[in-house]
Amino acid sequence: MIHPSSTVEPIQPGRLTIVPANEAPWEDLAAIFDAGEAKRCRCQRFKVVGWIWRDSTLEERTAMLRAQTACGDPDAPSTSGLVAYVDGEPAGWVAVEPRTAYPKLRTSRVPWTGRQEDKNDGDVWAVTCFVIRKAHRGRGLTYLLARATIGFARERGARALEAYAMITEPGKEIIWGELHVGARQVFEEAGFTEVSRPTARRVVMRIDFG
Repeated sequence: MIHPSSTVEPIQPGRLTIVPANEAPWEDLAAIFDAGEAKRCRCQRFKVVGWIWRDSTLEERTAMLRAQTACGDPDAPSTSGLVAYVDGEPAGWVAVEPRTAYPKLRTSRVPWTGRQEDKNDGDVWAVTCFVIRKAHRGRGLTYLLARATIGFARERGARALEAYAMITEPGKEIIWGELHVGARQVFEEAGFTEVSRPTARRVVMRIDFG
């Protein structure tokens, strides 16, 4: 939610549209990724096998994102996330797809610490990344995108949906490289429940369907 003292106008429902990325033109997604760390990473942190900056180039990561999203192909059998528009302008992105689509999650301790989970279970989906354009930050768009992932995953057969959120603390700065996974309160308000706390600042949030 927007902090009560914020002077930035929250996004009104009638001004927001969220679509699967394959229904959005590639140019719109590229505009969302055209600044900061998102421009470098291209949402490939959990995708590149090895160290992302050593074992891939920007051109390769860009091509990977374009192939994964299938932007501009409404008939594509799958896509890797959602694109948000505010007043018709591309404003934000969230990555959501089967957990098995993220090779780096298999080797990270965050999803598995303290839990007995099948790493090969393709029916469990994951929310791994948010990117919000600067002009739309602080307006609640991350919260709206988090909620949209629920119906998107459930309609495509997910049995459960997870996120690996950051625990934010008052007065403690968190850089984009950490908070791109989303803050705990974002998923709490969307209806996710905490299932484990693998590190002091990271929590696994989950919602089960049926």
